[in-house]
Amino acid sequence: MAYPTDRKYTKEHEWIQTSGTSATVGITDYAQESLGDIVFVEVPKVGVELTAGKTFGTVESVKAVSDLYAPASGTVTEVNGDLASSPEKVNKDPHGSWMVKITLKNPKDLDALLSAADYEKFVAEESGH
Repeated sequence: MAYPTDRKYTKEHEWIQTSGTSATVGITDYAQESLGDIVFVEVPKVGVELTAGKTFGTVESVKAVSDLYAPASGTVTEVNGDLASSPEKVNKDPHGSWMVKITLKNPKDLDALLSAADYEKFVAEESGH
């Protein structure tokens, strides 16, 4: 799968798409494929402060529960309420089904993240392809 080039990626398989100081966060296609059928998504409430590299929620599948890691520090401004009743949307459209929107605390956090091309190389190495 080609990863959208309009966002940055983490080695924990989250993506972040920014517009000014606003950012949208979700998980990658590789993450949802590794997890299998997603049955529950737990994200923080609006107003919660996220810290880059720290957990901010979980994704539960029929196989396992995985932590979500914040790709950047910031304050949650919106959560995707659709995922509470339809968590499978993440499986169907991982790059369209976001988890949280945040206001970035330090846009320089993004400098440490992977480009789409670098993320694809990382996934290929991790999966042995």
